[in-house]
Amino acid sequence: MKRLALLVVLAAAPPVAARETIGIYKGWGAFRDARPPRCFAIAEPVRAGGAGRPFASVADWPGRGLRGSFHIRLSRERDRSAGVTLSIGERRFALMADGVDAWAADTASDRAIVAAMRDGRSMSVEAVGAGGHPFADVYALPGAATAIDAAALGCVGL
Repeated sequence: MKRLALLVVLAAAPPVAARETIGIYKGWGAFRDARPPRCFAIAEPVRAGGAGRPFASVADWPGRGLRGSFHIRLSRERDRSAGVTLSIGERRFALMADGVDAWAADTASDRAIVAAMRDGRSMSVEAVGAGGHPFADVYALPGAATAIDAAALGCVGL
């Protein structure tokens, strides 16, 4: 229950005109914002490698023409020269990154990541932190597919 409360707080962090909770599915939540119009599935890690406010999300931004866009906020600042790798089962994805934020390189990567999330039990994102120490944030995936679908349905017609 504490994790769900934190999800709601995390999702409410940026100021928005109106945010609607679509649903909570195990450790994943689905939300819709009125302005800018967007819908997203979001979760916190079950184990974080740092003390930041990490999360993983899959969002639809109708006004930007984006569907199923993967984004992750790392739990700590990464070394700017280090890559960020997302692991889901046997699949590995090199992410684009800037500071503590990372995302899929392109639309095809977004689709592949979301497909892997649907079939996976957990995912981890690994990087090397400032100072040269590796870290990982680990996410449970039960509920992710339902939250992603609920968020996508929440943006139909926007």
